[in-house]
Amino acid sequence: MDTPAQPLDDLSRLLPGQRLQRGVSRALRQFDFVCVEELVPTPGLRVDVMALGPRGEVWIVECKSSRADFRADQKWQGYLDWCDRFFWAVGGEFPVELLPEGQGLILADAYDAEILRMGAETPLAPARRKALVQKFARHAASRLQAFRDPGVAGLIV
Repeated sequence: MDTPAQPLDDLSRLLPGQRLQRGVSRALRQFDFVCVEELVPTPGLRVDVMALGPRGEVWIVECKSSRADFRADQKWQGYLDWCDRFFWAVGGEFPVELLPEGQGLILADAYDAEILRMGAETPLAPARRKALVQKFARHAASRLQAFRDPGVAGLIV
């Protein structure tokens, strides 16, 4: 027997960090950025949100849902070499004084986000930008293909 599908706006299945990812991705659309989640720029690193801007700029947003989440993951400095701007995204209850200075700050929930502080701009080298944009495109296309045809996900190497 078929079970009724959950509504598309049912967020109960999302973990706290995924809720932040969703809000950040939605908010960045107003600045004409497109986003992918959980992208691996290089082995050993997986960014929460990578955003590609209208002029090819690359932003990375690291979502932290709690003090424990922040303390458990200290790979964020490795992300700085893979973006033009780096941001932290946190919820309203997050103790922002824990976050290192010098990066951007986004206040987010599952529905929206607001940039409170812009991250410092450190332009990527052209070769790295080209490789990242290509990786971004392939990641987004494979996600779309897996969404449209879930059986193809097992064929991806």
